[in-house]
Amino acid sequence: MKIALIAHDRKKDLMIQLCTAYQPVLEKHELFATGTTGLRISEATELKVHRFKSGPLGGDQQIGALISENEMDVVIFLRDPLAAMPHEPDVTALIRLSDVYDIPLATNIGTAEVLLRGLDVGLIDWRQFYNSDEKDGLEPGF
Repeated sequence: MKIALIAHDRKKDLMIQLCTAYQPVLEKHELFATGTTGLRISEATELKVHRFKSGPLGGDQQIGALISENEMDVVIFLRDPLAAMPHEPDVTALIRLSDVYDIPLATNIGTAEVLLRGLDVGLIDWRQFYNSDEKDGLEPGF
């Protein structure tokens, strides 16, 4: 599975804790992240992470583009709901795309943990259907 990891500044330490705790799960998958978040994850763990630009410089949009091309399976986006973000329209667009293309999305640590546990036991294997030729002609959501 292809997993996007994004965290606002005040949530980056929490993302590092999550990635450290779930490293055995995450290392089985292909990881993508926005700039600083990806760097911090790589430095704190032995996980290989493909890094995009930082969120305000277009990283959220780069991940959104992958979602729209069916090239992303899971998004963990630890948002800071109490801080104003200058790139809030990009954040909203990323969440919207996740909904449009039925991409499992966690925006807080509680949901992220449930999502990673489910990933580990195969509860997201249905995403493989979207990555196969069998899906041709079917709308998202079956």
